[in-house]
Amino acid sequence: MNSELSIHIEPARSDGELMQVLAIQEVVFIEEQGMSLELGGEVLEREALHVLAYEKGHAVGTGRLIILEEPPPGEEGRWGQLAGMAVLRSSRRVGIGKALLEALLGEAKQFGLDGLSLHAQVSAQSFYEKEGFVVCSEVFHEAGMAHVEMRRVF
Repeated sequence: MNSELSIHIEPARSDGELMQVLAIQEVVFIEEQGMSLELGGEVLEREALHVLAYEKGHAVGTGRLIILEEPPPGEEGRWGQLAGMAVLRSSRRVGIGKALLEALLGEAKQFGLDGLSLHAQVSAQSFYEKEGFVVCSEVFHEAGMAHVEMRRVF
């Protein structure tokens, strides 16, 4: 990570912060990647912990942690799911995604979760593997893009 870069991660609590979450996801998922519009609307419908990454005072990335009611098939204990990880193009490759992921992993541990699952775009699979996630599915298509399910046990 660039030592001159000032990144901090904060929970998105206010309506304005949640609108920033939606704006970042709309730019990344809908405008850049061509995902369906319905995906943006479900972002805030579920109860989740949303976080924002700030660089020089501007929101440039987001992600969310959802506490699952049931563990994934074949797993035991309390699990969560990570979703909506997105960083604006102009702020990529400087450690913001990793900072978001580390913050969400820390929150998951504070909630006493035993593991996390996520649906990773195939192009981002290696990013998650470096952070201890393991592929546990075949490739499938979600919102028109190739994904794999990944899990990490604590």
